[in-house]
Amino acid sequence: MRKSKIVVVGNGMVGYKFCEKALASPFASLFEILVFGEEPRPAYDRVHLSAYFGEKSIEELTMAPLSWYQENGIGLFLGDPVVEIDAKAKTVSSLKGRVIGYDHLVLATGSGAFVPPIEGVDLDGVFVYRTIEDLDMMKAYAQRARRGVVIGGGLLGLEAAKALLDLGISDAHVVEFAPRLMPRQIDGAGSSILESKLASLGITTHTNKNTARFSGQKAVTGLEFYDGQFLETDMVVISAGIKPRDELARQTGLKVGGRGGIEVNERMQTSDPYILAIGECALYDGMIYGLVAPGYEMAEVALNTIHYQVANTFASDKVEFTGFDMSTKLKLIGVDVASFGNAFVEEPECQTIVYENRAKGVYKRINIDNFNKKLLGGVLIGDAEQYNMLQQICLNAMPIPADPEDLILGSRGGEEGSGVMALPDSALICSCESVSKADISQAVSEKGILKLEGIKKETKACTGCAGCTPLVKDLLDGLLKEQGLSVRKVICAHFDYTRQELLSLVKLKSLQTFDEVIAVLGKGHGCETCQPVVSSILASLWNENILAKGRDVSQDSNDRFLANIQRGGTYSVVPRIPGGEITPEGLIVIGEIAKKYGLYTKITGGQRIDMFGAHVGDLPKIWEELVAAGFESGHAYGKALRTVKSCVGTTWCRFGVQDAVSFAIKVENRYKGLRSPHKLKSAVSGCTRECAEAQSKDFGIIATENGWNLYLGGNGGTKPRHAELFATDLDEETLISYLDRFLMFYIRTAEPLQRTATWIEKMEGGIKYLKSVIVDDVLGIAEELENEMKGILGNYKCEWKEVVENPDLRKRFSHFVNAPEVKDPAVELVPMREQVKAKDWNLVGV
Repeated sequence: MRKSKIVVVGNGMVGYKFCEKALASPFASLFEILVFGEEPRPAYDRVHLSAYFGEKSIEELTMAPLSWYQENGIGLFLGDPVVEIDAKAKTVSSLKGRVIGYDHLVLATGSGAFVPPIEGVDLDGVFVYRTIEDLDMMKAYAQRARRGVVIGGGLLGLEAAKALLDLGISDAHVVEFAPRLMPRQIDGAGSSILESKLASLGITTHTNKNTARFSGQKAVTGLEFYDGQFLETDMVVISAGIKPRDELARQTGLKVGGRGGIEVNERMQTSDPYILAIGECALYDGMIYGLVAPGYEMAEVALNTIHYQVANTFASDKVEFTGFDMSTKLKLIGVDVASFGNAFVEEPECQTIVYENRAKGVYKRINIDNFNKKLLGGVLIGDAEQYNMLQQICLNAMPIPADPEDLILGSRGGEEGSGVMALPDSALICSCESVSKADISQAVSEKGILKLEGIKKETKACTGCAGCTPLVKDLLDGLLKEQGLSVRKVICAHFDYTRQELLSLVKLKSLQTFDEVIAVLGKGHGCETCQPVVSSILASLWNENILAKGRDVSQDSNDRFLANIQRGGTYSVVPRIPGGEITPEGLIVIGEIAKKYGLYTKITGGQRIDMFGAHVGDLPKIWEELVAAGFESGHAYGKALRTVKSCVGTTWCRFGVQDAVSFAIKVENRYKGLRSPHKLKSAVSGCTRECAEAQSKDFGIIATENGWNLYLGGNGGTKPRHAELFATDLDEETLISYLDRFLMFYIRTAEPLQRTATWIEKMEGGIKYLKSVIVDDVLGIAEELENEMKGILGNYKCEWKEVVENPDLRKRFSHFVNAPEVKDPAVELVPMREQVKAKDWNLVGV
């Protein structure tokens, strides 16, 4: 029996997925598949294209190697696009002269970059952001560029802005025609928060801007806007949207939309029933779907249509495409951005609940129906941890709490029946691969799959955009618990260990670097999840300089520069001031340095003096002067002890009953530089009036007539929590021993990035169990914990002092080898309270 020949035009992600689904079909033996690709390489992951700048190689981005096509009998013609279709003869002709007949033709030509008709668009230094070749050209050109501009503030535009940062361009700008960023996904308030987050990374946003022309003779030198303003630049990346690649369809006489796109019905058939279109070239019900997940569903529907034409039956239940939920969750340049459901419905058609924390760059909005019964949609910026569940509640019309604000603020009543286990079996957990809750439940219960990697392999969940991974993990944990099985929260695919297990193994084997750890205990090259975790473990165990021994490459960006990156791409300088006590001479040194380098100064709630606006190349010089004056790093950039705040205690206060200042200084100097799963804050109050706010800290100390009360597990932030009273009327020596044990037990057993408050909340037995370990020593490890703490504290060295004195470490603090000594300052001093006038932004409260 002759096989039906399927010709696929286009070898992008959706074209590849069609082939993959065809091979998995029960009717695979009925088909012969030939694929024509325009690019010179097999399909690759465009969703994570920006990872090509440093994180992933082209091999890692490739969906499948050439050998996969060969092994599965798929003919693949690369660098040979189809240039003509003869629908009557059922043949296609390629650029290289191949003429191939077909029984079924699948157009997966995708989309191209939309390039606005702007004068000067053909100048050198103007790029589009679409293919590997585009990125290679950008890489080469960026070596001589200082400032870069992206045209377009949508999803792709912000990814392109990340690419500029990854290329070492410190002065990056985004120009958007609309009045807000990501106008199709988020509202105005969310855009404002996102702009602030981008500014903190060194990206300046220009909204409501229409570019009239690109200036320059041979190479681009700037943008002229219709409002008369001018923006200087060295290179431009155009990411102003996409346009469907429908030229073949037009040429063939297939029906296309007025604004582009190949018109298809619910079976993905074009006006010719034997020519189908899928992905971003397809226009269904007047809409182009620009995400990969709907393209994958189109691929399955198209395959089913072909099945029916060949065998008069369907291979799966995906027989029609009826539209797709366009909810999205992305991590754009390190910032969570998500929208779901009807994000833009306004009152009085709904009730809108908004949480906004500009200081932390968090914005959450949910829309509730007027009957307080249904979640209609929402927007999340800066913290999208709740996205997956909110989307499921919205899609499945699940009941919402009596207090709907609990959806974004967290439940205060401990309501039952919530979470992933309450979802219906039909709930779509992974939209990219159309994996339902029932599919995953079946993989666990019937096939005995107990690990996330097995679920991925069996169902292909988490293998697309990977946004569903947290939800899949939670579902897997719930299913295992239902079966009475223990749950191990392994770090990621590169380490089959929990953080606790990995810490113990690293200590046992005395591993010192990330490369050593992954070579001995892991696999692959690591990822953005495991690298910071391993870095934290190494720092907690050995307390060595985090930049030494090649450790810098696995650090977060703030740790990499031993400073927090601020708006405009500058950095903060935060010396340690134990207990908030400082001499007049110390104040004078800080003032002189701030004046010399043009830094904005602020006294913080943690009783330190922060200095903002430092250029990366100036950081070693600034710290050289601070170290010479006796200052040390304040570790404001690290997951470490930040401050031990204090009131004035008996030194000055008539209500004080203990010397709070001296004890706060003793505690801070003891634990300074201690690295942990998350940042640590502390405070010492000299009496029960609590002026130091000790009960909102990870560990707080309050004076009594008979000694000190110790409180554990408090924190501020988006989910504030008071610390719990742990022990009363302690002498200083006993209190310090309890703190040694508590902090080491936390370092040993907490999950990555888990605050002490959450750690205690999730600990079985809570504060009572913790007390039995720390005070009663039920595990028999008290002395061991104390000795471990002594060893770590004995290794302490000020990281900035080491950088200042080590030429190899010091030379890291320059973006470019030929960086100029004279800089255009990011801030300028102005009189009185307005210390800083930022050129391209407004500082809240200034």
